[in-house]
Amino acid sequence: MDVRQSIHSDQVKQLDTAGLRREFLIENIFEADNYTMTYSHIDRIIIGGVKPVHATVSIGDDVGKQLGVGYFLERRELGMINIGGPGVVKVDEHTYEIGQEEALYVGKGAQHVTFSSVDPHNPAKFYYNSAPAHTHYPNKKITLAEASPQTLGDNATSNRRTINKFIVPDVLPTCQLTMGLTKLAEGNLWNTMPCHTHERRMEVYFYFDMDEETAVFHMMGQPQETRHLLVHNEQAVISPSWSIHSGVGTKRYTFIWGMVGENQVFGDMDHVATGDLR
Repeated sequence: MDVRQSIHSDQVKQLDTAGLRREFLIENIFEADNYTMTYSHIDRIIIGGVKPVHATVSIGDDVGKQLGVGYFLERRELGMINIGGPGVVKVDEHTYEIGQEEALYVGKGAQHVTFSSVDPHNPAKFYYNSAPAHTHYPNKKITLAEASPQTLGDNATSNRRTINKFIVPDVLPTCQLTMGLTKLAEGNLWNTMPCHTHERRMEVYFYFDMDEETAVFHMMGQPQETRHLLVHNEQAVISPSWSIHSGVGTKRYTFIWGMVGENQVFGDMDHVATGDLR
């Protein structure tokens, strides 16, 4: 488990490129036949990926010990979106077939969660977020057709995109976790611009659907003290509640967002005019 401590916005102003990357960028999300796990003290979110190829992968009991509980989801909920080939997730005695761009929510109290791929030549890639939970809500698979879509932006400003809200109150109940997948239209490069902060929630962006030569310049920092991170395929950025979170790519891309915090109101944002950014 990679542990990231919270950091004050005043300290971030002093960081160089290596320091920003060390604090906020998660460079390695997927490892064959294994899981990765990054624990952030910012709202205690856990971020990672599971890529079963030839073997079934489970998150071991040692994770529970690191969290001070008996098992991983004893006091947590889990959300995942598959960006790879068809896969199978077994939650205790229930089995879920999860295809590409399909999601699964697992409620607090699930003791055994395993991941496998249908075809090792086209393995599943389960990107996941986990948050502390106060009660149990039912497990639920969510297909792309069942997600709540919202199309925003236009080609003139290069930010035409469709936001597919998989794990939100309109689709299913959760304790605090929300997740979705945003896909940019061909030829569009910007996400979340004009930008915003939301003091009530932190957020993690996971960028993918990019080729080797593609990069995203992820904008972060306080609105009058902006910085950037250069992000490549299948990498994630931790965004504190005080930070903007926006990006522009050298080519179109897709990203998954996950939020945890005080509320689940998607529109609860503190908008920042582009002319006010520094």
